[in-house]
Amino acid sequence: MRIMIVGAGMVGYHLSEKLSVEGQEVVLIDQNEAKLRRIERELNILSVRGSGASARVLEEAGIDKTDLFIAVTDSDEVNLIACIISKGYNVKTRIARVRNEDFYAQGTSHAEKSLGIDLLISPDLAMAEEIMHLINVSAAFEVAEFARGQVELLGYLTQAGHPCVGSTLQDLRELQGLYDFVIVAITRGGETIIPRGQHKIEAGDKIYLVMRKSDVPAVERLLFNTASQLPKNVFIVGGGIIGQLVARQLEQKRIEVRLVEQDTKRCEYLSEHLEETVVLNCDGLEAQDLLDEGIDQADLVISVTNSDTTNILSSLLAKHHGAKRCITHINSPGFIPMLGKLGIDVPLSPRQVAANMILRFVRGGGRIVNVATLMGSNAEVIEIKVPRRDHFVDLPLRLLDFPRGSIVGAIVRHSQVIIPSGETKLQPGDNLVVFFTQKALSALESLFAE
Repeated sequence: MRIMIVGAGMVGYHLSEKLSVEGQEVVLIDQNEAKLRRIERELNILSVRGSGASARVLEEAGIDKTDLFIAVTDSDEVNLIACIISKGYNVKTRIARVRNEDFYAQGTSHAEKSLGIDLLISPDLAMAEEIMHLINVSAAFEVAEFARGQVELLGYLTQAGHPCVGSTLQDLRELQGLYDFVIVAITRGGETIIPRGQHKIEAGDKIYLVMRKSDVPAVERLLFNTASQLPKNVFIVGGGIIGQLVARQLEQKRIEVRLVEQDTKRCEYLSEHLEETVVLNCDGLEAQDLLDEGIDQADLVISVTNSDTTNILSSLLAKHHGAKRCITHINSPGFIPMLGKLGIDVPLSPRQVAANMILRFVRGGGRIVNVATLMGSNAEVIEIKVPRRDHFVDLPLRLLDFPRGSIVGAIVRHSQVIIPSGETKLQPGDNLVVFFTQKALSALESLFAE
């Protein structure tokens, strides 16, 4: 597939990296020549200098031979104009990122239809949606849903004293009882391990589990001696679009919300448009003001200003004084790997969240039903359909020649969820939820080719 990406910022770079590794032909357009040269040295792509809103530049880049067009510059106007221009060259699929809330205030489906764009992505909406997923499973740092919400992939940080620490996967398999789950990966020291029965879980590991949604509370008690529950009171630092969207949804769940915003006019706007939220006009870095308002008593602190410094420091302040958990907005994803060591529970990059939504859309359809890219990792999860071929009839999972770096976490058959063992038999038409490292994707697609 030939893919043209306009915009070499964080989203454009992330998409270029992911798609080029898969062997796609990627063309990246940007006006910053130094940035393009650097990316071209790092990635196997073709770069073109110029404006994505210029028909001449798009023609020079080969727009007439492009299958997928993605516009993700910092300018909504450039992104929309570039997509509209691409319509004249019979590009099959067009995706644009927009920031202005006027474009999606009436719903993205109307805007997509009127503009002829297949997917309109708002980083703020995507971020708010991701935060709400994490709030619903409070013990996890990562959440992804499959099989129309019946199956969940959850990431947990293990700590000394957790029942699972010191156990091998084989030990845990014997303890499972009525509740089935598969530990599909362990991240340790920056390395992602696809574990086998003899692998032992250590304190400080990040472990990823696939299980039925209905089994989540029981599995959390079994492995971590805890259970996810909705917070009773939430402190939001930052009254931008993300903060407002999250506050509104928390109000609907009857959760007590306090929202801090420095700009007085924005505070007035928020007070008018939020019903139960207490809006506080103060600086997210004024420690005493935050403590006076009870940030130290919060079940959850969500820091979503436009400043990484404010978000990190307000989260650290809250955790230091006793707040139970924090979700922290980070514009620079390069910081994410080190933030866990500082005590920040869940760092989220809006650029990565938006890029992951685009990747899900690009890869969805056909044999691949759904995709989730894991934050700060080179691993992904797909829901892929087993072809209707005789080869797969009653084939035990252990006899399937899975590529190295991949593992099946669940099988969905006629709306029934099966947590498999090596003896579980496949059937054509099954959907498999497969965890894999990035290099295994092409081999997986070949394995299940029609």
